[in-house]
Amino acid sequence: MSLILTLSCQDRPGIVAAVSGFLASNRFNIRDSAQFGDSETGLFFMRVSFEDLDGGRSAEQVRAAFSPVAAPFSMTWSIHDEAVRSRLLIMVSRFGHCLNDLLYRYSIGALPVDIVAVVSNHRDWYQRAAVHDIPYHHWPVTPGSKERQEGMLRDLIEQERVDLVVLARYMQVLSPDLCNAYPGRIINIHHSFLPSFKGAKPYQQAHARGVKLIGATAHYVTDDLDEGPIIEQEVARVDHAHSPEQLAAVGRDIESTVLARAVKYHVEHRIFLNGNRTVVFRS
Repeated sequence: MSLILTLSCQDRPGIVAAVSGFLASNRFNIRDSAQFGDSETGLFFMRVSFEDLDGGRSAEQVRAAFSPVAAPFSMTWSIHDEAVRSRLLIMVSRFGHCLNDLLYRYSIGALPVDIVAVVSNHRDWYQRAAVHDIPYHHWPVTPGSKERQEGMLRDLIEQERVDLVVLARYMQVLSPDLCNAYPGRIINIHHSFLPSFKGAKPYQQAHARGVKLIGATAHYVTDDLDEGPIIEQEVARVDHAHSPEQLAAVGRDIESTVLARAVKYHVEHRIFLNGNRTVVFRS
């Protein structure tokens, strides 16, 4: 059995020694380890992937054994069984490039998740979900139906035991109550022009201003619109020869790649919240 330990606590001597000593004395073999001490916040972060050399011990038994090690350091920690796949709910509107990319990676096993549902305020992508035998929920949103729709969404998240909600170009703003109900469990993707080019047709706005770099940002969703902790970003260089349509095509590719990376980092337990920032152990 392979397990992943994630922890954070106030930085002080002895943390790594305590963790490695626990693993060695209990015949666990470390496969990879990453750590970071933030001199600004004084916090220490660590991710360790390890395997049970003896076998037969459950993740719950390992958690119980590690608890006395964590207590003196007041650690915030978790131990995850790598065989347990995260359960995803994807939300999408009319732009389907990010959804298509996630579904493809899921279908070939490049994204180790179970996609339990796709929710959309439009019907455009129901056939694509059906190809993968994923339930598709078409829930239109109007000013009068938004509260009821979010109530249905909450029920679905709880019923399906959803670990992560992915906004794959879902073009509706989630209410503060919904955002606050799932901290660190909703990921959004947007073009990196924000806040420079807000509103409709950002690539046309960028073309009119002659931008030389375009990109995308994946972040956790908070009640502060598009200001949540950033997980991943990417940029591409463009020039005067790019039309608005060509800029949008480059942007679609970047958005798909950045969102997929962010989701993969999350389900592999590589992301730690550090105030309004993140610590991401990419490898």
